[in-house]
Amino acid sequence: MPKGSIAENLNSVAARIVTACQSCDRSPESVTLLAVSKTRPAADVRAARSAGQRHFGENYLQEALEKQQALTDLDIVWHFIGPLQSNKTRDVAANFQWMHTVDRLKVARRLSEQRPPNLPPLNVCLQVNIDEEESKSGVSPENLPALAAAVAELPNLRLRGLMAIPARRGENEDQRTPFRQLAALLAALKAQLPDQPLDTLSMGMSGDMEAAVFSGATIVRIGTDIFGARQ
Repeated sequence: MPKGSIAENLNSVAARIVTACQSCDRSPESVTLLAVSKTRPAADVRAARSAGQRHFGENYLQEALEKQQALTDLDIVWHFIGPLQSNKTRDVAANFQWMHTVDRLKVARRLSEQRPPNLPPLNVCLQVNIDEEESKSGVSPENLPALAAAVAELPNLRLRGLMAIPARRGENEDQRTPFRQLAALLAALKAQLPDQPLDTLSMGMSGDMEAAVFSGATIVRIGTDIFGARQ
């Protein structure tokens, strides 16, 4: 559990990213740190932004909208990373730059239809239930190609890649397995949809970030190791 200030914790996580990248001959610039600020007050987001952090992930829509309203003076890239009911897509379409958890065509269609015309296309990742756990959201690997092809046709979305929350495994090497599987699925989608900007693997959290980076993560979603235990 981190014991330093938010700025100190950000520096510590950044150092871990550098070390993980060096271990697999990757550039640290190829990995974006997404600070998961769910349940944290706007003041904590402001402190992290003051320390140089620009990308923030939120799981709960109403909480996120309130924080956005309080932080309109800051240059922040907002990512929605929680489950989303289809009747709440309008606020995500209007207020976020990224959406990581698309797993149904109905949600994707609504996001595209409700994206304001003055904004660029919404960057989306398809959430894959890589372990096919009944308790988790996400499209199955088998149904992924069809969903990706349909989402790629939507005019106000940019299909950027895949996201997953694998089950925890005991050893670092074991944890790499589902991340490698997700990377392989992305490679297959690139061949299927060569015209799409498929450059994103959103995977890895505080406990398994190194395994994710080793396996090709381009966005790691870190909350606890930046902000401390969830409130």
